[in-house]
Amino acid sequence: MKFKLEKTLSLVAVGVLSVLQGVQAAPVYEIKNLDADTFNLNGTIANTRNGYGMSVNNNDEAVGAAKGKKKLTVDENDDGVIDIEDGVSDAETITYSVNLPILANNFTFTSIKNDANTPWLPTFESVNGTTAPTFPEEDTVNSVDTFYYGINDAKLKVGAMTATEQQLAYSGSSTTQEFWYYREYEQRGFVKDDTDTEIALIPPYFEYVSEQDDGDVTVNIGGFSSATAVNNANMITGYASTDISASSESIIDSCVSNNSETAPTDICVQNRQFVNTYGYSDIQYQTRGYVWRYENGAITEAKILPLGLEPKNDSVYTSQGLGINTAGVVAGRSYVYRNGNSDKLYFDAAYWTEASDGSYEYNWVDVDTVKDVRSSIAYDINDNGILIGSYNKYIEGYTRDKFFYIDTSDANAEVVTPNDLYNSLSDLSSRGRSINNNGQVVGYIETTHDKEKPRPKAGFLYDIDKEEFSNLNDLLTCKSKGFEKDAETDKWVRHQVEVEDGSGKTLTYSSEIVIVEANSINDSGTIVGTAFIRKPSYEFDIDGNIVIGENGLPFFLLDGYGNPFTSFLPRMMVIQTDGTEASDEWKAANNCIDESGESEDYVRQGAASLGWLLMLPLVWLRRRRK
Repeated sequence: MKFKLEKTLSLVAVGVLSVLQGVQAAPVYEIKNLDADTFNLNGTIANTRNGYGMSVNNNDEAVGAAKGKKKLTVDENDDGVIDIEDGVSDAETITYSVNLPILANNFTFTSIKNDANTPWLPTFESVNGTTAPTFPEEDTVNSVDTFYYGINDAKLKVGAMTATEQQLAYSGSSTTQEFWYYREYEQRGFVKDDTDTEIALIPPYFEYVSEQDDGDVTVNIGGFSSATAVNNANMITGYASTDISASSESIIDSCVSNNSETAPTDICVQNRQFVNTYGYSDIQYQTRGYVWRYENGAITEAKILPLGLEPKNDSVYTSQGLGINTAGVVAGRSYVYRNGNSDKLYFDAAYWTEASDGSYEYNWVDVDTVKDVRSSIAYDINDNGILIGSYNKYIEGYTRDKFFYIDTSDANAEVVTPNDLYNSLSDLSSRGRSINNNGQVVGYIETTHDKEKPRPKAGFLYDIDKEEFSNLNDLLTCKSKGFEKDAETDKWVRHQVEVEDGSGKTLTYSSEIVIVEANSINDSGTIVGTAFIRKPSYEFDIDGNIVIGENGLPFFLLDGYGNPFTSFLPRMMVIQTDGTEASDEWKAANNCIDESGESEDYVRQGAASLGWLLMLPLVWLRRRRK
């Protein structure tokens, strides 16, 4: 497969080329959760910083996840709490410890077109007893992190959560610590219906029996599971733990035998299950994909998705279900020996079909036709059997992901890698995340050819029948990009946002909105995902608190010209089309490309996707307690 490598281009040049070459008849889209007056993107729940749109059904009902509570500052003059939008420092990955309370920083929300107050307004929804994020941080009762991943047309929602915090009386050497902190499990899938009936998907393996000299000891190690997608037949796919590795058994045996010498068994096990800075836990589970059926408020069956190989040793092997169509065909990935060669162990895209006896059969997605693929993954499959995903390989000396699709209904079909932004194959990494029954695919693609720097990303739309690959930002109306018509010149200019700082001075900055990832598309073409919106950067003191003026308002970081520094924040976006196509006349009239080009903030923020949350294991992000 030949890749045509283009020279490095600016974001503006990429936009121009893709408009000229890639959207001859593509639809025009509009961001629907954009405030018409303030140009603010209503893309997260109150008191959170980041929002991500994860899935949308055919009734224009979406689910998402929010991350990051606002940082509070207390006014020392009147002891009042100041609520400042987006007034938080950058998100931190905390060091987990059994010696500190567990604080939640991830929340679930719904967003629907027919919202009684504001269309598509993100609305907090409780899972596992969580309450909406509030001020101040010290009053927060949440210790549960929650995520929504999917929703079907009957409003059945699926996702993953942690257990609630538990406390155990401290008996160590510290004279100030009162409790140890732990939880029963680190990750568990769940399903929630429209009547608020909520069911946890308990994995088949969650207890370990430790053989000790004075008798066997059963230890609740929690196990883990995740629900990643749900179809309209109320079939749910995901993955769950079925066993642990031999090394993990030794760790737990040691925790039991040393009970109370260093810490109680539950605390010792918890400490070894917390993820490290690399996102891994010392206790490793065997993982298999699963399909659960939900009926009348209960899980009525659970079926395993087998590996693509017969294990030859006690190493950890994994299969995962990530997408499911109406017929129950599952898309995902599994370890496999390519072409039966035990010397070629890979983690590859796969799909599973039901056999005549009701069990699931494994099918490998043959990526060997692409040559030199290091790994691959399938994210979704539509009712016509078109499966989408991405593979990873070296291109020009660098590892890149490339979006692919394959027709699983054709026994002779091969993996297809579509032409992308330049109407040719390039070295731009891309991933397809969702496909509807009309053959429209959405995902993300890189937009520059820098070799050594992080590359900014943009959401894409690909139409399989028309073979059209479009940068979604090129299909947006000018207003959806942050532009407005100048009454005097009749030209499109960026909307100027006005903010007052702590000295009472009014500052302005230019509005800007960029779609960076599309995660889901329904059959009518509604797309949800993530967009960056430009916001001013606040000034913090050495303790990490926002600097507040006498008027109770924050100070902003300013450049040498007295203008506020800005940065991009991720927010859920919802875009829809009225059926209008992007004709040449429309493109000429919609000439609102920002000639200032790409910003450095956009480059640094290029990896704001929540797609990693579908992977194993989850790395839970929480705000550090001051």
